[in-house]
Amino acid sequence: MSLQLVKSVADAQKKREVVDVRSGDTVRVYQKIKEGNKTRIQMFEGVVIRTDRKNSLNSRITVRRITSGVGVEKSYLLHSPLVEKVVVIKRGKVRRNNLTYLRERAGKSARLTGKAFDKSINEVYDPEAEKAAEEAKEAAKAAAEEKAAARAAEEAELAAKQAEVEAAHQEAAEA
Repeated sequence: MSLQLVKSVADAQKKREVVDVRSGDTVRVYQKIKEGNKTRIQMFEGVVIRTDRKNSLNSRITVRRITSGVGVEKSYLLHSPLVEKVVVIKRGKVRRNNLTYLRERAGKSARLTGKAFDKSINEVYDPEAEKAAEEAKEAAKAAAEEKAAARAAEEAELAAKQAEVEAAHQEAAEA
């Protein structure tokens, strides 16, 4: 009974669809970053050197890239709400799941042979994500309209004050 309960909770947390990512793929991972009260989306592009537990809630990929001569690796949980989307750019021809040997290689020896693939795998339809994006757009639009209305009210108030001051100057000049 408890195993079924755990499975049902895990299935409820999963995303509807995720991109079929394999070791050797060159991917762009778009991740939400929260800084203070603002959120932005940061992109990380690199080669997938490891995939773990593909069909579970804990499915994870490790992406490696060389930046300024230094190797940088990041692990992403594919079903995490912070991972906005994963786009496969290029598929590499590899024969193993764990490509840790790429850590010791640099330059041309670290390249993987390309392999043809169907780019339609990147088209993942997630209605919940689209709904959240629409709500975010509507909230941003409402905030912009509210800010514009506040600015217009402030400008109207300033114009009224200016007219009042000009009228006072007119009266002083006539007297």
